[in-house]
Amino acid sequence: MLPNDTIIALATPSGAGAIAVLRLSGKDAIRIADEKFRSVKGKKLSGQKSHTIHLGHITDGPKVLDEVLVSIFKGPHSYTGENVVEISCHGSPYIQREIIQLFLRNGCRMANAGEFTLRAFLNGKLDLSQAEAVADLIASDNEASHQVAIQQMRGGFSGEIEKLRQELLDFASLIELELDFAEEDVEFADRSRFEELLQRIELVLKRLIDSFAVGNVIKNGIPVAIVGAPNVGKSTLLNALLNEERAIVSDIAGTTRDTIEDEMVISGIGFRFIDTAGIRETEDVVESIGIKKTFEKITQAQVVIYLFDASHFAENSKTIIVEIEKIKNKFPQKPLLILANKIDLADADQIKNSLDYENLLLISARENTGIDSLKDKLLEFVNTGALRNNETIVTNSRHYDALLKALGDIQKVQHGLQSGLSGDLLAIDIREALYHFGEITGQVTNDELLGNIFANFCIGK
Repeated sequence: MLPNDTIIALATPSGAGAIAVLRLSGKDAIRIADEKFRSVKGKKLSGQKSHTIHLGHITDGPKVLDEVLVSIFKGPHSYTGENVVEISCHGSPYIQREIIQLFLRNGCRMANAGEFTLRAFLNGKLDLSQAEAVADLIASDNEASHQVAIQQMRGGFSGEIEKLRQELLDFASLIELELDFAEEDVEFADRSRFEELLQRIELVLKRLIDSFAVGNVIKNGIPVAIVGAPNVGKSTLLNALLNEERAIVSDIAGTTRDTIEDEMVISGIGFRFIDTAGIRETEDVVESIGIKKTFEKITQAQVVIYLFDASHFAENSKTIIVEIEKIKNKFPQKPLLILANKIDLADADQIKNSLDYENLLLISARENTGIDSLKDKLLEFVNTGALRNNETIVTNSRHYDALLKALGDIQKVQHGLQSGLSGDLLAIDIREALYHFGEITGQVTNDELLGNIFANFCIGK
């Protein structure tokens, strides 16, 4: 059921600021605001055009709470599809609280998390994948995640899914029609064209499913573990990458007793660097725990950087090679970057001749030498081709799960078609595929699903 009450919430971050925006939505939003708003020109909000702004005061009886600007948006031409009022007041927490409490006493209730966007979905202003993209857009903290969220919010992903769903639905209708004429043994659905459609749907679904690998790292950032022996410059490298003194640097081996994490954006892609405790044999209980965590972080990382001290390569070369091979054998699927640090104090040719590894870079973290080459190399591990080509990229695990299930159902239909299954059996798997398509865009939904999705939104959105 569509809600018929009026909700209110602070739409800007809480706390003091220059201004704050309070948002009301509901069929009575304009009427309720009208009762507490005194226009400087004596206007009534209910008599004004949609998408207009009015200067005046919010009053509680004879008491003036603040001078404000009130914007009105009449449904259905608003974000929620209902009447919406936005009050721009001064950013004092006291003023915000007083105005909200005034409206709560006069016909409004506090909005739940994401309820404005939920109402937009229920009123057909957004489909479910677009509504989820709103939350992703708010959470985006780099160019790539922003670009993907904008594309999805504008309907790029849902448009592609809806087109496939509609074509499949058209064929499903013909097959269902055949069931009504089963005794006459007629075929309304051209089986060869249907097979072509299923192949096309399968290719699109596989492309979207594969894009999740890229979409997930774009949305959440790419975890990169920096590992190596103690005192080889891991913390110095982290500081050089972040361009700040984030980690403690000293000549004492084992300074880093725990993992240190920080994030940076390289060419629009977020990376989360994890500076770990050094890998070595030790009787120090605290340091041993740190080394154990190092291997845990390598397991969680998508890229591993192994760092060694180039200035002591001659005496440590065997140990360095053993540690590199240990990481490669233990984590064969993870991209491994090998960095020879302090190269300004070492024989570069000797290192190149001794280590025959593809991803070997010579750097000096302290002198900031080779850091740009390292950043370029990290970007090579991220397939951003789909992003550059403005292709649809899946970032939502719920969508990914629904796409996997839809692909399974489409492949069942293909197998059934090739095996000559009857139309009624084909129709069962087609309905399942349509169901999973509908889950993505919200044509198939339930209260529990909506509750889980919108509970992650901020209040006021």
